[in-house]
Amino acid sequence: MRSKTTVPHPGPSWQPQAPPARQPHEYIRGGTTKILTLFHPASGQVRLHSVPCCTNAVLHPWLRERLTAILAELPAPAACDPVTTHAAWEVWQADLTLRFTLPEDLPPLRLLLVWDNLTGHKTPDLVLWLCAHGIMPLYTPVGGSWLNMAESIQRVLKRRALAGQHPHSPAEIGRWFEQTARCWNAQPAPFVWNVKRRQRRRRSAKEQIHRVGGSGACTRQPLPQPRSQASAECHVP
Repeated sequence: MRSKTTVPHPGPSWQPQAPPARQPHEYIRGGTTKILTLFHPASGQVRLHSVPCCTNAVLHPWLRERLTAILAELPAPAACDPVTTHAAWEVWQADLTLRFTLPEDLPPLRLLLVWDNLTGHKTPDLVLWLCAHGIMPLYTPVGGSWLNMAESIQRVLKRRALAGQHPHSPAEIGRWFEQTARCWNAQPAPFVWNVKRRQRRRRSAKEQIHRVGGSGACTRQPLPQPRSQASAECHVP
């Protein structure tokens, strides 16, 4: 989730090359919009929705709806005995400083949900709903939002949607983000996690990966850039 404001954004513009696009030096803050984001690193698919505010009453129903749709697309889980099922959940709590109590009756683990360490994300009824549907919530440490790959995809989409533009309403920002997300999903780029173990394996295999902004996430192929943006960024040290 990230707030976007109605201010001029630096960067290459969609305008024709001549005459150059100009942004006003004075502007009125016309409000903000919240961008709700679910990102699947292995496929690169992003699910995104813009809202004027992001209270629990807004976020939780949207999250349940999207996660239910994702689970419906997954293959049916294999039947396991309760001990094996519980052990599969507990392994994801190993070495955690703060753990939440797992329910006694757990379904097979089907999905890992990584998100920020916010109070609203730890609401008991939401956590119980996640566990009942086979979803294990994992919280990034305080001050460790760079561990969340959704931060990276949001930066990529923000640059593509807002660079060089001056939105005049929160609704316009949300519409541009949703259009950009649809274009991204037409040709997504999977993300990989560039931890130290992977760095060693990559050096031994001479694997080429490319950093994306905002986290330790990388892609195996460079993200394509518009011609004007690529030429503008080639001089950045």
